Amino acid sequence: MSGHSKWATIKHAKGAADARRGQMFTKLIKEISIAARMGGGSPEGNPRLRTAVLKARGANMPKDNIDRAIKKGTGELEGVNYEELTYEAYAPGGVAVLIEVLTDNKNRAAADVRNILTRSGGQLATAGSVSRLFRRQGIITLDGEKYTEDQVMEAAIEGGAEDVSLSDGIIEVITAPEDFEAVANVLSEKSFETMSAEISMVADAEVALDGEGTARAVRLVEKLEENDDVQNVYSNLEIPEGFEAE
Repeated sequence: MSGHSKWATIKHAKGAADARRGQMFTKLIKEISIAARMGGGSPEGNPRLRTAVLKARGANMPKDNIDRAIKKGTGELEGVNYEELTYEAYAPGGVAVLIEVLTDNKNRAAADVRNILTRSGGQLATAGSVSRLFRRQGIITLDGEKYTEDQVMEAAIEGGAEDVSLSDGIIEVITAPEDFEAVANVLSEKSFETMSAEISMVADAEVALDGEGTARAVRLVEKLEENDDVQNVYSNLEIPEGFEAE
């Protein structure tokens, strides 16, 4: 998986602050709402909503929160209309960055993204120059201190997973996008508690920088992630073993 996705997962595993967890739930609610608005409130007939709900469950979001988000999307509860935008950019050192946005004010979101990039030494890229470096992939993570790699592998392979690996105390299950739902369901049926579950954009090849360069790129990505309009950030940055952000 992309280096920064791994770094974010490790940070989450070591204990996310309440504010970060609250921000994550806010972004998941937006994702569920727009999926319900576009394709209806039934997960069975709406693949995008089904995936968003699986992602929320993977992050251990309460069922009531999920149900309210669906109702906001379908109009049963008052909600906000969001627009989807994708920005392609380069972080310092030539690191490719994909930025997915869900916003109720695209002018504000565009200005914020440009401002963060400029202040952090990054820049916008031409359309297609970054997105071609990534592919879609299902990623499910579990706590390596709670389960063994063999335990997870047995269940995940049964569901159709491509690979299971253990790194930095995190068990990572990789699936093809079309097999993601089946693998997530098998793990749930067998009572595995996941840390995260999503279809992500994964870099075909990673870029390695020195310690200072890695830290600069990570800071830019984290600044983007802190923005309320930014839904997901993907990069092709390689995170070296033992890396610690400042």
